[in-house]
Amino acid sequence: MNITLSIDEQDVDRARKNASAMGTSLNQLVRDYIKRVACVDDPERSIAKFERLSGTGHSKGWKFNRDELHERS
Repeated sequence: MNITLSIDEQDVDRARKNASAMGTSLNQLVRDYIKRVACVDDPERSIAKFERLSGTGHSKGWKFNRDELHERS
């Protein structure tokens, strides 16, 4: 689907330059953004993604120690 937008020319120029620096096109950035926005309201998909990305590791009894975490060398 094609979409027509009204966007400030300077903003488009800067966005194209930033997209190029990231190795992609402005068009691809917009497509990716729309895909992310479209998925925001899908809690089942979010839960599935969370479960897929969640580790199944075991701490073997280790617990966080605030003092050790902030210890300066």
